[in-house]
Amino acid sequence: MKIFVYDTTLRDGTQGEGISLTVEDKLKIAAKLDYLGVDYIEGGWPGSNPKDLEFFRRARHLPLCHAKLAAFGSTRRPGARVDLDPNILALIHSGTSVVTLVGKSWDLHVTQALSTTLAENLAMIRESVFYLKDHGLEVIYDAEHFFDGFRCNPIYALDTLIAAREAGADWLVLCDTNGGSMPFQIEQTVKEVISQIPAVSLGIHTHNDSDLAVANSLAAVLAGARQVQGTVNGWGERCGNASLCSVISNLEAKLGYQVLPPGHLQRLTEVARYASEIANVVQPGNLPFVGISAFAHKGGIHASAVMKNSQTYEHMSPETVGNQRRVLVSELAGAASLRFKAEEMGLMLDEKAIRGLVEEIKQLEHLGYQFEGAEASLELLMQRVLGRYWPTFKLESFKVLVEKRAGENLISEAVMKIRVNEAIVHTAAEGKGPVNALDNALRKALEEFYPGIKEMHLTDYKVRVLEEKDGTEAKVRVLIESRDRQSSWSTVGVSENIIEASWQALVDSMNYLLLKRTALSALAPPIARVADQA
Repeated sequence: MKIFVYDTTLRDGTQGEGISLTVEDKLKIAAKLDYLGVDYIEGGWPGSNPKDLEFFRRARHLPLCHAKLAAFGSTRRPGARVDLDPNILALIHSGTSVVTLVGKSWDLHVTQALSTTLAENLAMIRESVFYLKDHGLEVIYDAEHFFDGFRCNPIYALDTLIAAREAGADWLVLCDTNGGSMPFQIEQTVKEVISQIPAVSLGIHTHNDSDLAVANSLAAVLAGARQVQGTVNGWGERCGNASLCSVISNLEAKLGYQVLPPGHLQRLTEVARYASEIANVVQPGNLPFVGISAFAHKGGIHASAVMKNSQTYEHMSPETVGNQRRVLVSELAGAASLRFKAEEMGLMLDEKAIRGLVEEIKQLEHLGYQFEGAEASLELLMQRVLGRYWPTFKLESFKVLVEKRAGENLISEAVMKIRVNEAIVHTAAEGKGPVNALDNALRKALEEFYPGIKEMHLTDYKVRVLEEKDGTEAKVRVLIESRDRQSSWSTVGVSENIIEASWQALVDSMNYLLLKRTALSALAPPIARVADQA
């Protein structure tokens, strides 16, 4: 059985705190949603703001292969003529073949929010739907606050649906707008609506205020709904909307419904992460199905078991939704986890080396290091055990100066002396901050010997204060993410001094790049690990 997916990321999703999309952002995400294979993409409310008007103007030229673009708006205003209502006219002029019309189904909202009569609200619904249908449009009617309205006044709530249906609405969508309904209430209400309005094409739109949006969406489908509305990654106002990532995965992989085109479920993780990147928000790591931690294993017993049989600690194959299994190395990990990571990196470690590394990692994490987010530093550690890695340069000294003058920007300068093979290099460089100045000075010193460093740049810098009760004397952990043209990698440093911790992570980042690009066997004999001496 086919379930239709209606994505409202570009409208309802942008009402979430911290979510802001430009017109260009919305066009990119719309194209990616079409690539995923959703059936409807709600582009916005053309009657509410110039940005959405511009989106619909430009979206006419999007080469959509699968999805229909929908414009969103509300029923005509109380006491107004439908053919003169600016919101209704904006829907018609948006250029879409589908419009989604929201109307009131809770008598409380009719009398208090709209300040009109129950009869006038029914006329608003009926006339608005009929007028849009008369212009040849597919009309999806969103019954706002339907479940609250049905609990308070079931006869009137049903009357609003009947008014929309009689006027020609193609879909009736029941909305749990406040997100307070329970799955059993959703199921009972959907069944009652179907019994009262036979052969209706019913949809569900849920919010997550009770952390039940996905469960409520599934309950509605099991009760007979055939359209599911939601957003990528569950974005939306307050606690968000139903996450389509979870809804789609459960419907298709667990319940056997036809949701996306064949084979497209494997694109889900890619699309979810793409949307987060475009919106410039961090996707929660523990997001089910598509999060980076959704199939990550940290405990030693778990990791050991899952490598023997993935079903021991995974409810499904991560590849089904385009994700991948990750085994994390930490103080909780055992030899099996470390062996898996070594093999993943193409390294072969004997049992003695594995046992030694497990103990060393436990000690380092006790000091504040964390390797699950810094796999480049972990690989350097493994390569050192194998005798295949030593630092390509040695620090002699560095000095960082920070100067602030009244009315002027802060100035940072790093003066550095390093040894590369037998050569002593003395450099200085300025930066926007002390870490940036250190990075610039180190690059300046190394580029003559290793030109490939020019292709590398830092993409992220995170500082975590450990043991916060110690105040300014607390240790800090610095994670640096770097990338070149081919890949990205992360490194870690820990110290009571933020500059020292940053230097450790920066040195590991440089050495990791050079490890990958340089024939280390041709270099000078090993020297002590730079991060230990910096």
